[in-house]
Amino acid sequence: MQPGPYNAITDVPGLLVGQVERVDAPYLTGTTVVYVPATAVAGVDVRGGAPGTRETDLLDPVNSNPGVNAVVLTGGSAYGLDAAGGVMRWLEERGEGIRVGQGEKDVVPIVPSAVIFDLGRGGGFQARPDASWGTDAISRASDGPVALGNHGAGAGARARSLKGGVGSASVRLDDGTTVGALVIVNAAGSAVDADGVLHGARYGLGDEFAHLKTPTEPPPPAAPGRNLIPGPAMNTVIAVVATDVPLDKAATKRMAMIAHDGLARGIDPIHTLVDGDSIFALSTLGDDGPRLSVTDPTALAQLEAVYAGAARTLTRAIVHAMLNAETVETPTGPIPSYRDAYPSAFRSS
Repeated sequence: MQPGPYNAITDVPGLLVGQVERVDAPYLTGTTVVYVPATAVAGVDVRGGAPGTRETDLLDPVNSNPGVNAVVLTGGSAYGLDAAGGVMRWLEERGEGIRVGQGEKDVVPIVPSAVIFDLGRGGGFQARPDASWGTDAISRASDGPVALGNHGAGAGARARSLKGGVGSASVRLDDGTTVGALVIVNAAGSAVDADGVLHGARYGLGDEFAHLKTPTEPPPPAAPGRNLIPGPAMNTVIAVVATDVPLDKAATKRMAMIAHDGLARGIDPIHTLVDGDSIFALSTLGDDGPRLSVTDPTALAQLEAVYAGAARTLTRAIVHAMLNAETVETPTGPIPSYRDAYPSAFRSS
């Protein structure tokens, strides 16, 4: 198995990604949109103790919604959910969504969303995404390389004492199908072990992370006081996993569930009471044909390959988020990147 051409979720046919961020004080936040022009069957699994989501009930396999037009991952905590409204309006103008009337634009776009807590990290509590950010992000969507690290919803993300960010990865399975993942790493837990090694680095494909080694630097001090908001740190890891294997709604839901194994491999601890850890799953193709079902014994081997690929690819995406993040200065002090905190982790040749 090998990564796709971009080693990103956009290697899955039918998916585009658009991002917008602001890192000028008092802003340190952003929005990431996964856009599906032809729609996709979707599922979701929410396991964190403090989630912030929108339109997730629709994705339950017992409900009638046939698919989604986009998924929004955004900063701004619950306020940031406004970004989904901007995505909906952009889609409405193009007549994309569930048709509910006779007019060309009489549609209801389906845009599930999830948020991370990054309020105040740039210095201003009110400096957060609104509807215009969603419109801007989806208007930039492309099926090319995905900008990683301090981009989109990863702009203000942190992983305990280190800078988090947006990460992505993909894999081509042995049968030629593709699985991809995109994650916003904003965890209360740590992406590194006690020796400073990234938890997920062992799951690389081939020599993907061969340039890494055990660092010699001591870990940076924990910095719970660097949040402007009094009280315990608030976080959340949110992600999208996707495949071009045609799955029905229940099989797509199961994909989201198993993908949480990828979070557990890359971040410790995960699913805490101050995280809202949520994963969306998308299946992009097969609209005109049968879709794989978890109740079909002849489909189990292919489903297991897709599910294992989703979990491992999500772990790899976490590593790419950490490797591409850059140190930021905030009103309460710097948030160092992994590269700056552990420079000896990178082989010189």
